[in-house]
Amino acid sequence: MAETAIKPKDPVEEPVFRRQVFYVPGYDPFPPRRYRELYRTEGAEQAAISGYSLQLKPKLRRAGTAKPYGWTVEADVGRRCEIDFEVLVWSDLVRQSMTEAIAPTYWLLARTAWAYIGSGALFRLVRLRKGPMIAALYPAILLLVQGLVALALGGLVLWLGAALPWGLEWPLAAAVIWAALVGFRAVDRKLYVYYLMHDYAFTASEGGAYPARLEARLDEFRARVRVALTSGVDEVLVVGHSSGVHLAVSFLADLIREGMPEGAPPLGFLSLGQVVPMASFLPGAVRLRGDLAYLSTREEVTWVDVTAPGDGCSFALCDPVAVSGVAPEGQLWPLVISAAFTRTLSPERWKALRWKFFRLHFQYLCAFDNLAGRRADYDYFRITAGPMTLARRFRQRKPSTSRIATAANPHRDVA
Repeated sequence: MAETAIKPKDPVEEPVFRRQVFYVPGYDPFPPRRYRELYRTEGAEQAAISGYSLQLKPKLRRAGTAKPYGWTVEADVGRRCEIDFEVLVWSDLVRQSMTEAIAPTYWLLARTAWAYIGSGALFRLVRLRKGPMIAALYPAILLLVQGLVALALGGLVLWLGAALPWGLEWPLAAAVIWAALVGFRAVDRKLYVYYLMHDYAFTASEGGAYPARLEARLDEFRARVRVALTSGVDEVLVVGHSSGVHLAVSFLADLIREGMPEGAPPLGFLSLGQVVPMASFLPGAVRLRGDLAYLSTREEVTWVDVTAPGDGCSFALCDPVAVSGVAPEGQLWPLVISAAFTRTLSPERWKALRWKFFRLHFQYLCAFDNLAGRRADYDYFRITAGPMTLARRFRQRKPSTSRIATAANPHRDVA
């Protein structure tokens, strides 16, 4: 009797890894589609450099539900992955806080300067990291310089027009001063003076506390993340950038205080280019300081903080909990690591970007062209679109040896 051939079994294919990503922008008045385009273009470049596949698709909308802004990603980074991206939008609040008017911006300058100088925060911040404080002083100095130039031009008109009849030199001088200020305002798309001034003024508007309209938005963000934790995905990952970091700290702290849903997947928090001390060093930031202390001890979340000394707009390698003076016993988080721009960018690209400070502040969300063939800690697209949770990816990682953990905050009371 002939033997029956035994057909080998097909290898068991790993199930698709599914992740929900929530992205929290910084103080940005632009529509969230800019982040979709940034992810699309930079993700394609990183995939080509590192040898994996990554493709963006429109976000699916379920019937009868509101459509949040986002996109979906299909990737293969050694295993098939499906990622749903959602931008937690607060750009409308940013636009409401900004004004095109010139005189109110000078009033904001005076009020914001007093908030930081009068509280003693400014001098502590300067000692902590000079880079972000130069960025903070930049709009203040430029606004003052613009005002002085306008006044000087007005004074010149008064001197030259002293012989004009009926005192016409005074209205003429006033017109020249105003024209000069309007001219400076018109070229601000290249200078970022008014934008940055509004950014710092918004942070300081309530002495470091969140305005009521922002608190309401944080409640909405928390609710969105809670729904995702019950959706059956393999990981929920919150990504905060710049001033979006401390917003994420607060709504994640509230989420965990409420209690995590039963059977929730791993929760990750990736903070990028953080500027937490700009808020936490203000006297009214008692809620934020309490949230930092609370979140830093919670096992329900894995918090990895990524900055780079080459980013002059962030508090690079500063542990935001420790430097804020609220590090409790048993602190677990964040794991502070460096994106190491000088090693993960090629010498040519680093040379091209080195003095583009605002572009470098967004480098965390972009491709790194010196990752091919080497194992790097930080690859934004592997983290957000790869098959490993944040906890698993960094479970053996030690904090950066250059981590700054000295308490520098003059205000350490918490809510």
